[in-house]
Amino acid sequence: MTGAVRIPLNDYGVLGEPPAPGEWTPTRTVSVVIPAYRAERTLPLTLAGLARQTYPAHLMEVVVVDDGDRPMAPLPDSPAGPLPERLRVVRPRGGAWGRASACAAGAEAAQGEVILYLDADLVLFPEHVEAQMRWHHLADYLVVLGHLRFVPGLDEVPASEVLAAVEAGAVHKLYADEDATPQWTERRWDQTDDLRVAGFNAFSVMVGATASLPARLLRAAGGLDASLVLGEDTELGYRLAQAGAVFVPDRHSRCWHLGRSTVMRRETDVKRHNWPHLAERVPSFRWLRRHPHRSYLVPYVDVVVEVGDASFEEIRATVDAVLAGRLPDVRVTVVGPWGRLGGGRRDPLGDPSLDLRLVLACYQGEPRVRFREAVPDDCFPVPFRFHCPPGWVPSRGTIGSVVKHADRQRLGIVSLALDERKDGRVVSARLERTAAMSRARRCAGPGDDLDDLVHEMYGTVWDAGSTWGFLPAALAAATVPPMPGRAWTGAPREAGAPREAGASRGVTAPRAAGTPRMPASLRSVPKSLRSVPKSLRSLPKSLRSPLARSVPNPLRRTARLLRRRLRALVRPA
Repeated sequence: MTGAVRIPLNDYGVLGEPPAPGEWTPTRTVSVVIPAYRAERTLPLTLAGLARQTYPAHLMEVVVVDDGDRPMAPLPDSPAGPLPERLRVVRPRGGAWGRASACAAGAEAAQGEVILYLDADLVLFPEHVEAQMRWHHLADYLVVLGHLRFVPGLDEVPASEVLAAVEAGAVHKLYADEDATPQWTERRWDQTDDLRVAGFNAFSVMVGATASLPARLLRAAGGLDASLVLGEDTELGYRLAQAGAVFVPDRHSRCWHLGRSTVMRRETDVKRHNWPHLAERVPSFRWLRRHPHRSYLVPYVDVVVEVGDASFEEIRATVDAVLAGRLPDVRVTVVGPWGRLGGGRRDPLGDPSLDLRLVLACYQGEPRVRFREAVPDDCFPVPFRFHCPPGWVPSRGTIGSVVKHADRQRLGIVSLALDERKDGRVVSARLERTAAMSRARRCAGPGDDLDDLVHEMYGTVWDAGSTWGFLPAALAAATVPPMPGRAWTGAPREAGAPREAGASRGVTAPRAAGTPRMPASLRSVPKSLRSVPKSLRSLPKSLRSPLARSVPNPLRRTARLLRRRLRALVRPA
């Protein structure tokens, strides 16, 4: 595989239709990994289904990971049912337990080019493995999801009846469609044209009951997080997305799931358990990160500030502005020659490396700031990296607004022009989407430019930094940065200087050339709503407070935000 197939976003339709089962010649090897815990009744049925697969037996091995407290009994060939030709049973390393640890142990023991994870309570249709493997012959960064339905357990349908259907090739006749319950992911498939238009959120339907992916992709994403006992498949899906993966559901890769899942039986308890863990590790789940001032294991944006020849004051202005932004889960990576700072005797005030030492001293107690000698190749698994030159100050909402713009427009790179030097060099800030850069590296051939590949598969755009609230540090020190989306068009007023004509309180100055007009939708708001009426301002506090408390909190908050927005729009240039 060359890895040169270029898939935009999650639209794998560019690959065309895969070959129909039985009408092609497979060549890739696959390791089926089955984590087994208290699965003595159902595991033989899953293995029997694997023994009857249409995928060539010499290309498929089965690795059962015995996750029980005690080693399981040897797997007999009869009367429990047939076994796959190449079958191994392994145990996790001492002290490890749980599905994630078992899956990691199975992947470590696996020898196939593709890893197919299966639960130990599935009854497989004969083409289950082949249907998924078709896709892995078309591109080498796909995650293929099988199609399962939940059916009654062995208490209602005897194991002997299930085994007979497997051996007779009549698995499809075991249960009627009206007796089977679709998995929750199937509704998402229906809503997104089988994930083709799911965009950046395709990973959220990653369920490990039946899913396959290239072993190299799994290793590149770091494997499963063994510290998680539940929700490990969703977290792995997020990291696979950051590694550039495309998620493909295959409705031909069918199977029955015996009995209801844990989520179906205890959905509230599962969410209560999983959400705190996922909030720490999956920044894309913004609804799990509502706290306005805290940080997490995996930040949302990694802001890179390269020191260069900038002064301590310029670097501090940039880093402080980032840390003071409205986006709390950011990390700042300050890049400079820190290794040259020795500890010997020196002139404290005449030290040529004084600025570097001051930067280190300024942030040695800030956990969101780290120091590196060179810009890392990537910021995986952080979803965004924002390059910000020192000496330029973003407003509080700049970084969050640029990220939202990239999400809404489905962009891979957003570049902001800040200044043009006399030598023609353009000073710019740049937002990079980790998933886009990772996929570009996977698809790049000799001589390919990564930015061109990102533009082809995701899209890139250039814009003026001033429209997003950027100001030079010297100017920002004397001026409140504008809101993102509105360019700063004037010079700061000196302290104590008189206001310009027409700029007195209550009088709007003429609109400067280039200043955005107030949108018509806001110009139509009555003036009575643009400010607090004098009748209310003159009320005693004893009357105003009960009045304010009588208004519902959401309405007060909406009114406050509207007043701030209106004031910003009508502020004189």
